[in-house]
Amino acid sequence: MRRLLETWVAVLTACALAGRASAGYGLSMFAAQSSPPDPCYDENGNPRRCIPDFVNSAFGKDVRVSSTCGAPAARYCVVTEKGEERTRDCHTCDAADPKKSHPPAYLTDLNNPHNLTCWQSENYAQYPQNVTLTLSLGKKFEVTYVSLQFCSPRPESMAIYKSMDYGKSWVPFQFYSTQCKKMYNRQNKATITKQNEQEAICTDSHTDMHPLTGGLIAFSTLDGRPSAHDFDNSPVLQDWVTATDIKVGGRCKCNGHASKCVKDREGNLVCECKHNTAGPECDRCKPFHYDRPWQRATAREANECVACHCNLHARRCRFNMELYKLSGRRSGGVCLNCRHNTAGRHCHYCKEGYYRDMTKSISHRRACKACDCHPVGAAGKTCNQTTGQCPCKDGVTGITCNRCAKGYQQSRSPIAPCIKIPVASPTSTYSSYEEPSDCESYCKASKGKMKITMKKYCKKDFAVQVHVLKGDKAGEWWKFTVNIISVYKQGGHRIRRGDQLLWVRAKDVACKCPKIKPGRKYLLLGSDDDAPGQSGVVADKGSLLIPWKDLWGRRLRKFQQRGKRGKC
Repeated sequence: MRRLLETWVAVLTACALAGRASAGYGLSMFAAQSSPPDPCYDENGNPRRCIPDFVNSAFGKDVRVSSTCGAPAARYCVVTEKGEERTRDCHTCDAADPKKSHPPAYLTDLNNPHNLTCWQSENYAQYPQNVTLTLSLGKKFEVTYVSLQFCSPRPESMAIYKSMDYGKSWVPFQFYSTQCKKMYNRQNKATITKQNEQEAICTDSHTDMHPLTGGLIAFSTLDGRPSAHDFDNSPVLQDWVTATDIKVGGRCKCNGHASKCVKDREGNLVCECKHNTAGPECDRCKPFHYDRPWQRATAREANECVACHCNLHARRCRFNMELYKLSGRRSGGVCLNCRHNTAGRHCHYCKEGYYRDMTKSISHRRACKACDCHPVGAAGKTCNQTTGQCPCKDGVTGITCNRCAKGYQQSRSPIAPCIKIPVASPTSTYSSYEEPSDCESYCKASKGKMKITMKKYCKKDFAVQVHVLKGDKAGEWWKFTVNIISVYKQGGHRIRRGDQLLWVRAKDVACKCPKIKPGRKYLLLGSDDDAPGQSGVVADKGSLLIPWKDLWGRRLRKFQQRGKRGKC
């Protein structure tokens, strides 16, 4: 263990009176004041800085000492002064006799100057045989001053140390010596500046008046420190006055967010935190109060921790510094795991696939309703956040895209579920092509092909049932979008069921060979000609395009079976 109080000379007796008004540094600033029932809030309920009462933190605490007289019993003498005369009184120190013992408990038992009880070390506790006193406070305190009153002459040299981690490590707090350079390798009464205001100094001022008894040493932690006038904004000094182990007078460290300290279930001393803070020292924001970063309370601003704004849809949140800066340092909370089908930093809009029910507030559990977009008629699952309108495919209408628009009729294609109702033959719109004058002779070869026979089936490369959806002019060709309903013969292109392109020369369309209209179903028998586009099949005047009859299905299946057996 590091030495807390070092280098005592001769017989040492001492009594700690850390709470006496005569010893306290700046005690008037901590005087009791009238206040509302809860000092952490003003009369209007607004948060404000609050601090625990200034107390003698050493009172009643156990002190560990390295030397105590009386075991075995020993004789000691005390020199007292009366005017200019000195008298010498000798006594016996005996730990077995309560009337003659001076245990360590006498250091912290009373704060009464008229009834002093003194602890006493063994005789001749001289350097390098130092006497050490260690006081554990059980919690972090902000130390205002350290006060020691002696029943014997004050020591020539003494060091005060503090620990901030419950005795695991120690740092010097203050040195006293008539020989600062020799004892502690420090300059006597060194100047304190902004650069070294967190360093211990050495002084011989404790020897200016040197009474034989009743001498007092009171070390003020902030006296002479440049930032003491702005303590709330000085992290350096806030750290400097913080201690968990020492002999001390001060207040419970609560960072301005508690007016008192209490014992928890384990018996540890903790702050009774307010302002939505938490922790033994109110040194963090309590859960879900991360909308702005934790700060120590000051006289001007309580710096209350603020709850995240999640519209009652989230139970957890986190702090984001970048968002906090972008908001002008007003809000940095980000809600986590938004519930009730909400989304966003504040759970303030509906997630994909849902839209706002404007009859309910955003904080309502059912503020978001499912879009319910039709799986075929809608172009996606995400609807308008305000109206609930789903994105519909061409020719489809309705809030959920569940019906065909006016002028359209339903098809069997999932890609184009609604197609325009035909009003005229595509040839009536084909005016830019000069219609051949010899259509009669041009189409002669295709006449008289309405009858379906095995011979005709075998002569063609493919045979399919198609539903013509729409047609568009593409230069010297017409491009029809068709839905292949049934495939009876595949041909070299390996035709599959589903939507494909059917290419027909403009001249053939103009002469109506083959005669084709959107919205109709046909039986198409044709040859494996190359399509002008990247995909599709070709029909020409030599192809067989016949309006579909349901009774043909069975016949074509028979042709298909015969073809597989090599009958073609």
